[in-house]
Amino acid sequence: MIEFNLNHGDESTNSCNHYPDFSAVGYQVIKELGRNSEGGRITYLANHINSQQKVVIKEFCFADITADWSGVKAYEREIQLLQLLNHPRIPRYLDSFETPGFFYLIQEYKKAPSLGSKRCFHPEEVKQIALSILDILVYLQQHIPAIIHRDIKPENILVDEKLNVYLVDFGLAKLQDFKIDLSTLVAGTPGFIPPEEQFGHGLTEASDLYSLGATLICLLTNTHAKDISKLMDDNYRFNFQKLLPHLSLSFRSWLKKMVEPNQKQRYANAADAFRELKPICVLASGKKIDYLVSAIHHKETIAMLGLATLGILATLGTNLMVYQPGDAVNSNAQLKLNITDTFPKVR
Repeated sequence: MIEFNLNHGDESTNSCNHYPDFSAVGYQVIKELGRNSEGGRITYLANHINSQQKVVIKEFCFADITADWSGVKAYEREIQLLQLLNHPRIPRYLDSFETPGFFYLIQEYKKAPSLGSKRCFHPEEVKQIALSILDILVYLQQHIPAIIHRDIKPENILVDEKLNVYLVDFGLAKLQDFKIDLSTLVAGTPGFIPPEEQFGHGLTEASDLYSLGATLICLLTNTHAKDISKLMDDNYRFNFQKLLPHLSLSFRSWLKKMVEPNQKQRYANAADAFRELKPICVLASGKKIDYLVSAIHHKETIAMLGLATLGILATLGTNLMVYQPGDAVNSNAQLKLNITDTFPKVR
């Protein structure tokens, strides 16, 4: 543990900007990037003094939560595992250190705002973002054992102006295994947490898909993460399809499968979800067949009408086959009788 005073809250710290002084470990804070007061986290943009490389420093305050540092030690071990990852769209973890009451992560900086900021994307761009994140998840799930992010949400996805996508904040959910109540800091955000995690069931490769699906639905409906509950019904199922009539049935069905509460009804893994999404047309074509298929998908009564229609066609076929010239009157009477039998009068 580094034994130096960071002077948190001291007005003399780092000139007049009130930022902590990290010069003892080789970093100088440039500005604050974000703050989660409830979670006890602050994120800074900083320079590495020797190389002038920009980095992200994440500060975790545990002083007011627990004096037991075993959870932080486990988190350090998790970071060491994540440092072995090598993916161009996963910002690398560069270093970590701790001080009395605080723990710090040093991470590669990417000049890209998060999806948590107010931004609008075309549905085709949302699809591109989805494929990029799924590609990252495929990479993570290929590890043995598979790495589950556990905290996918708009704030943890960075997208630059060229639609380069980065996934950040790995390994935090590991802290939920400890008895100390740190899960609210790292285990995810309500609405994005898969149901199996909320109920203490085992996580699978389908768990991150739920969180990604919820994130995509927020983007497509222009819903802020804190308002995600507005997209759910009383059974905590996402009810978004009527809000997105301009999207193709295939894309809406894909999204629906991503956020199925039962993980066994989702795609089994990121590779399956990626393969299914790639050929899908995002926008509805406007063809009559799209509306017909959509109606059949959402209205169970249409299925009964379809069966009745088949009955009519069968009746028509039979009458045409036995039709003889001069039997028009009898044939028409028989057809009228058959139709009446097929659709009994509604009283």
